[in-house]
Amino acid sequence: MNLQSGTYYWPTTLPDAPAYPSLQADTECDVAIIGGGSSAAQCAYYLAEQGLKTVVLEKGRIGGGSTSTNTAIIQYSGEKMFTSLAHTFGESYIADHIKLLKQAIDDIEAASLLVETDCEFRRRDTLYSASCPEDVDRLRSEYEFIKRHGAEVDFWLKDKIEAHYPFSREAAIYSYRDGELNPYKFTHALFQYAANRGVMVYEQSEMNGHHYDRGLQRMMISTKNGYNVQARYVIFAAGYDNMDIRKEKQASFVSTYTVTTQPVTDFSTWHNRTLLWETARPYIYIRTTADDRVIIGGLDENTIYPDDRNSKLIHKTSLLLQEFNLRFPDIPVESAYSCAAFYGGMVDGLPIIGKYEEYPNSYFLLAYGDNGTVYSQLLSKIIIQEITEGYSPYMERYLQDRPLLTT
Repeated sequence: MNLQSGTYYWPTTLPDAPAYPSLQADTECDVAIIGGGSSAAQCAYYLAEQGLKTVVLEKGRIGGGSTSTNTAIIQYSGEKMFTSLAHTFGESYIADHIKLLKQAIDDIEAASLLVETDCEFRRRDTLYSASCPEDVDRLRSEYEFIKRHGAEVDFWLKDKIEAHYPFSREAAIYSYRDGELNPYKFTHALFQYAANRGVMVYEQSEMNGHHYDRGLQRMMISTKNGYNVQARYVIFAAGYDNMDIRKEKQASFVSTYTVTTQPVTDFSTWHNRTLLWETARPYIYIRTTADDRVIIGGLDENTIYPDDRNSKLIHKTSLLLQEFNLRFPDIPVESAYSCAAFYGGMVDGLPIIGKYEEYPNSYFLLAYGDNGTVYSQLLSKIIIQEITEGYSPYMERYLQDRPLLTT
């Protein structure tokens, strides 16, 4: 899949990223992980202490796919409001989902503190604002729902927003203790952590065939460099490239755009350097980085054609900078990096763990959505729990055929 184009900021923050060999011999393992991005790294992290022989196969370089364009806004609220999700799945179902997402954020923080590299994880508050007066009532309903289920949130009205920011909105949910992260450093740090504990990581080792041997009860994986892997379990954690292996009917894709600016010298008008996003669809989202840049993203387009996506990049870059200047006229910004990328989500609003009859003992980690890093942490933990313990109480909730509300 042609995932992205443009120039990428995150790889420049780790110019001497660790390199790994390619697979050079046939091997057997307990778990094979297909992919070398953040989802695969989070799986490897959870497997590192489990005593299972684990092999990672990445077709290119670690972190070279969507991880390089991931904006890594770490929050539990997503594009589809929890009140809307509750209508689909039921309130108690979504209440548990919120708790699991909050735990996943805590787990990301714990992992970032455990590894050797500074992954630039920072706790940040979020301002989720009503883009127009008509959105205020549903935003208030969302606030009341998540507040009732343990979220650390306040509801800000126009006067308070104007007192803290140079722009105005009718209302906003102000959330505490979300976060931001350098996804490229995080991915490399988790793989280093896992490799130091025996996980075998191979780059330039693209899978080009696979089948399940029912006699051996193993998945047989062949690679383009001519070697084979036999695995008891397989986790397909290849991001959007999973769709080239086995399509999931609930997955849908659009094109999205991101600008990363030159460093900014003065954030004094930006209250707490909060994460910013809004109720409009498509929406604008904004965050800062550890070296004082601004990332501005959004303005999604309903196209899945790379040439069409890429042709809009220059214009979208200009529009994103204009959107930032409308909010912060006193903060001059200049584009340093800009990219266009495919962005995937799920039709019903929840990420998916795919378990399919034609793939025995295999899991497809489909952490698609605007909270992909958080979803990956949540889903990888569930998958590894089932592999190591034989059961996870949360697995059924995230399967592709999870139960919908019936009452």
